[in-house]
Amino acid sequence: MFTLIYLINVVGNLGMIGLILWDSNLHTPMYFFLSNLSLVDFCYSSAVTPTVIAGLLTGDKIISYKACAAQAFFFGSFASVENLLLASMAYDRYAAVCRPLHYTTTMTKSVCAWLAIGCYVGGFINASFHTGETFSLSFCKFNVVHHFFCDVPAVMALSCSDKHVNELVLVYVASFNIFFALLVILVSYLFIFITILKIRSAAGYQKAFSTCASHLTAVSIFYGTVIFMYIQPSSSHSMDTDKIAAVFYTMVIPMLNPLVYSLRNKEVKNAFKKVVEKTKLSLSL
Repeated sequence: MFTLIYLINVVGNLGMIGLILWDSNLHTPMYFFLSNLSLVDFCYSSAVTPTVIAGLLTGDKIISYKACAAQAFFFGSFASVENLLLASMAYDRYAAVCRPLHYTTTMTKSVCAWLAIGCYVGGFINASFHTGETFSLSFCKFNVVHHFFCDVPAVMALSCSDKHVNELVLVYVASFNIFFALLVILVSYLFIFITILKIRSAAGYQKAFSTCASHLTAVSIFYGTVIFMYIQPSSSHSMDTDKIAAVFYTMVIPMLNPLVYSLRNKEVKNAFKKVVEKTKLSLSL
C-alpha cells in the first residue's frame, strides 16, 4: 500500500513539474509556485517513505543516530518550506483576483523568485534550529523511537535531559510559523472573497473562485494534520494517534496535491491532453 502511494506521489509530482516546464502556457507565477510545491511534496515524502517501505520489506527497523538526525532535518526543512509556499501561493491568488490590472507588475519573475528563495531559506533555517535543539539533548539508554520515522517530538521524548523548555520552544516556534502562514492565507482569502462578492457576472465569479478552489483544498488538508501534530504539548500526544496523522502528512497529502490541482484545473488538463496527443502522434509515425 505504501509503495503504491509513493509511486503515485513520485509520478504525480514529478509529472506535474515536467508538465509545467514543457507547456509554455503554464509559465506563470501560479504554476511556478505549484511546480515548487510539487518538488517540495516529492522531497519531504522521499525523506520518510522509502525508509519505511524498506523497513517493512526487510524487517530492519534500525536507523543510525546520524541518519535519524538527517531524516528529521530534511523532513522538517521541506515541510516548513511547504508551509511558507502555501502562504506565497495565497498572496499570488490575492494579487490575481483583487489586483488583476497590476498583476503582471506585482508578481514579476524576480518577485516570484525571491518569494520562493525566502520559503526555502526560512524552511531550512527553521529545521536547522529544531533539529539542532533536539539532537543536542542527552540520550541515555532508551533508543526506540515510537514512530515510523525520526520526527522531532518522537525523538525528543526519548531524551533523559530536562526537555521542558525544548518542548515549549518547539510548540511556540511551530505555532508562530504555522499561524503566521495561516494569517497570510486567511487575510488574502478575506480580500479575495470580498472581491468575488463584488463580481456581478456569473462567469467572472466562477473563474475567480476556480482559481482558488484547488489551493484552498490543499491548505485545508495540510494545516488540519499539521496543527493536530505540532501545536499541542507532548503530554497531550498519543503516539499511536500521531502515527496515523503522520501517515497523512508524510505520504497521503504529497500524493493528493498533484491530483487536486490537476483534476480541478482546466489549464493543467489541457496541457496533459496535449502531451498525450503528441505522444500518440510520435508513436504512430
